[in-house]
Amino acid sequence: MSTQLFEGELIRLASPDPDRDAETESKWTHDVEYMRLLSADPVRPLSPALIKKKYEEAEKEKATNRYHFAIRTRADDRLAGFVRLDHIEWNNGTSQVTLGIGDPNDRGRGFGAEALKLILRYAFAELNLHRVSLDVFEYNPRAIRSYEKAGFVVEGRERQALNRDGRRWDVIYMGILREEWERQQER
Repeated sequence: MSTQLFEGELIRLASPDPDRDAETESKWTHDVEYMRLLSADPVRPLSPALIKKKYEEAEKEKATNRYHFAIRTRADDRLAGFVRLDHIEWNNGTSQVTLGIGDPNDRGRGFGAEALKLILRYAFAELNLHRVSLDVFEYNPRAIRSYEKAGFVVEGRERQALNRDGRRWDVIYMGILREEWERQQER
């Protein structure tokens, strides 16, 4: 039996198509709530031209320390989000994952969980990494539960590190080791 590397039941991971995807992703950057789920950086909407430039830069970095994938629905081949392995340290076998599902109607439908499953398989079984980590914000409990379900554990917490909407929030650091991921695959 062969396991598909970049294809699941609901989605497939593909290279971003700048001509097809830039307009869609640009719209997502205008959604303040979506951008706040992804990053602690100030929200900055991007034009389709800037998104295309970002795709070109990601393609150049692929050979070094970043892998960027578009998440496409299998049903209609539309862009649903993205997943990235960033900051790969080949000597230490570590990387950081970032995952985003752009359209609010696509969240909670299993696209993100399946993308996470595929990218972890790629990171551990193909790239031979030892550890994958991520940062998530306390105000995103849905993501925290999803990451825990995928096997990530809380490794650290920076208390009240982020000021959003008149309140201080924790930044939570999570990670998963290859050995932990392998144990999950045996179940």
